[in-house]
Amino acid sequence: MQTSERAVDTPVKASDTEEHPHGRLGFFLCWAVVFADIGTSVYYVPGILYGQVGNLAGFFVLLTMVVFVLLTLKYAEVTARYPQGGGVVTVAASNFRPWTGAFGGMLELGDYFLTAAISALSGLTYLSVVVPVHDPFLLLISTLVVLVLLGLLNWWGVSESASVSAVGAIIAFVSDIAIVLEVVLHVPLATLLHLIPAMFEGKPLTPLALITGFAGSFLAFSGLESISQLSPVMKTPRKRTSRRALLAVVLTVGVTSPLLTLFATTLLDASKANPDQFISLLGGKYGGPILGVEVAVSASALLIFASNTAIIGCYHVLLALSRMHFLPPFVQRRNRWRGTPHYAIALASGIPIVILLLVHGDIALLGDMYAFGLLGAFSLTCLGIDVARWRDWRRQRERQARRLQVRAGNGADATMGEVLELPQPGKSSIGPVSRWMFALGVLTTVLVMLAWGTNLVYKHLATEFGVTVTGIGLLTAFATARYLAKQGKWMVFPTELYKAIPGSILAVLPPAAEGREAVIRAACQAAQDQDGEVIFLYRRSAKGTQRPELFENADPYLADDAARQAFSEAEQIARQQRIPHRAVYAAPKPDVVFHYWQLLQPRDTIFGPQEHLQGNLLAPDLVRHSLGPGGQVTHYVKNWPAASAGAA
Repeated sequence: MQTSERAVDTPVKASDTEEHPHGRLGFFLCWAVVFADIGTSVYYVPGILYGQVGNLAGFFVLLTMVVFVLLTLKYAEVTARYPQGGGVVTVAASNFRPWTGAFGGMLELGDYFLTAAISALSGLTYLSVVVPVHDPFLLLISTLVVLVLLGLLNWWGVSESASVSAVGAIIAFVSDIAIVLEVVLHVPLATLLHLIPAMFEGKPLTPLALITGFAGSFLAFSGLESISQLSPVMKTPRKRTSRRALLAVVLTVGVTSPLLTLFATTLLDASKANPDQFISLLGGKYGGPILGVEVAVSASALLIFASNTAIIGCYHVLLALSRMHFLPPFVQRRNRWRGTPHYAIALASGIPIVILLLVHGDIALLGDMYAFGLLGAFSLTCLGIDVARWRDWRRQRERQARRLQVRAGNGADATMGEVLELPQPGKSSIGPVSRWMFALGVLTTVLVMLAWGTNLVYKHLATEFGVTVTGIGLLTAFATARYLAKQGKWMVFPTELYKAIPGSILAVLPPAAEGREAVIRAACQAAQDQDGEVIFLYRRSAKGTQRPELFENADPYLADDAARQAFSEAEQIARQQRIPHRAVYAAPKPDVVFHYWQLLQPRDTIFGPQEHLQGNLLAPDLVRHSLGPGGQVTHYVKNWPAASAGAA
């Protein structure tokens, strides 16, 4: 499997990325989807945190809110850099190695499994305020039934709707504000002001308590990662849309989550109140039974809806990992009757059921387990964005140095020193960030990784669960990749190139099978003769794709069977002959091959039958033809000027 390091993203114009003008989400609907996910946390996190830190729960949520704001800046950048979506899988695979993306995918799957379990269980717990269910066993069985029904709904084809998310988000936000207002109106001002010092009258705030409480309170902001899954269906420019949506998320979460956590953990009688129903009990105490019932019903509906959202997000990740050859191909199979991926849906809804049975419906334990994947995915995403920013800086410096060297040389080669804006399908770039923004991003990464490391050390059971689930997933990925490779089905991950590779061989793979083997073998032979590296280039088809669904990874390469087959053939032959090689998946531009020829400055450029180098070609030094399996190939040989090669 090709695992060469990926270079920094190459800029593209908006028109180069697959666009679907209809059904795109503006900032309001993006806010609704994210808030409908994050907003559910407030219904169960106060009770979980109260059991860990007591009255300090509100303080820690407010403390972590600062890091949450910093995280939103990075996730806004994720949506702009990676319009194809994919979240942590795409970020990790693009900036590290493909297997790092697989690791991120396993972390994300763990998140989704636990989100589905926690949300369904918490939803029925709140519903029991209206329809009393005092038997924990009966509550657990009811939760399992709900998960089965959600799985059947997804099998039937009931898809996620941003409009439904908007209705749920608005109801939840209005209910939260109503509770806050009722508390402010009914509790004397002196009592409210005393709540802040009262928080610190319980457990002592030692350094260990500070760091563990900080790490544990990240659970209050789970759901932020969903914004990165909305990139394919987000209105352009994505950077502006995501920033507005996340600003709205910060404002709405900021005025509800810390206050509700503070009020619930300090104003309610903890000895009598059910911590898993804190918010509805708070509403009933200060707003009357009608508000208490309304909050219980709306919370139950929103939590069950969030459980369904987690199942949808989960099976889309499963499909993406299967397309990347990290999970068995059967995961992608679709039901002949309904056209839905029934195996992926069965896994997405069945594994949460198994988890609930294993922990006997202990929501506090589920919350601890959830923190492993949540903070792991946050950490990997933050680190990936830091690497992408650093590479942007490096590319900018190299571009400036190239221009200076070319200007100092002769004018005939001036065009060779210019940096070309090469289109990369499904990729985008926002350019280098300022130094202070880079430093702020590194600080965010350090704080998030500190929280993750703390949980790894002090939450042993959660760590054991996370390591087990992730380990099983990675072992499955390794076994799947090896099995498919033995069958000749190699999964190649294209490399993003942005600078010259003097002495390389550029092999343009034809879309049709005829003549492809001839091009591959001719390139490998040239690489052996010249001790060079082969760059296999495949031009993507210009035909459009279907409009992506919510949470779908819309990377065009994963859906391009012809390109994957071509790269797989090249991978197998190059590995057999032990030739260093990389793959480039190019946008459907008529002159894209000329651009790569000009950028890479290859010693030899090889085409199959009926193909040739288009564009304003500088005359090659030699054009020759040779016969190979499947037809004749054409070689364009060029000795590049030393000044040009050195500048690159």
